[in-house]
Amino acid sequence: MKKLDQHFYNRIDVLRIARELLGKVIVTSFEGQVTSGRIVETEAYAGEGDRASHAWGGRRTNRTEVMYGVGGIAYVYLCYGIHQMFNVVTNQLGIPHAILVRAAEPLEGIDVMLQRTGKKQLDNTLTKGPGNVAKALGIFTRHTGFSLQSDELFIADDGFKVKKNDIVATPRIGVDYAGDDAALPYRFIVHGNPYVSGKKINLHRDN
Repeated sequence: MKKLDQHFYNRIDVLRIARELLGKVIVTSFEGQVTSGRIVETEAYAGEGDRASHAWGGRRTNRTEVMYGVGGIAYVYLCYGIHQMFNVVTNQLGIPHAILVRAAEPLEGIDVMLQRTGKKQLDNTLTKGPGNVAKALGIFTRHTGFSLQSDELFIADDGFKVKKNDIVATPRIGVDYAGDDAALPYRFIVHGNPYVSGKKINLHRDN
């Protein structure tokens, strides 16, 4: 596997990056425990002009400041006081684009993932949904600001390619508060993968 380089994250098109993250491998190595999963679902958040983004309208808080950094770092926030949500910061310094990793297919360290999540056996709920992804991979809010060039938390290309016809774009999940922006097709999935979250719906294929 080869780590995605800094250029991958520093590009301006957050939608393209979100699509291209599908099929890539997210890897964690904490306290000697290595876990990994193939990304099968992402959501793009396009910064200050996107009502679904934490940075909409130029909001800069202690939590969101990391989004304004150079692309290629982690942004992890707590949802409902329970779920850790792992995001990839993209674009250039001062432009708060981010991509939420919503689902992954487990690869390495499944026994460790089961222990972290309290599950007795593998099923598709292990890493289905963003809270489960972070829990299984051992990612917490304390990892906010981590460089994705580190050896502890990174995303890599192992040569696997998702077929173009298998990539589907849909509206994002759980952003009804965002008005018209809630309907934007900024969620990308690998069609038919059992780890993809959300309800099964009639989907529009991404071209």
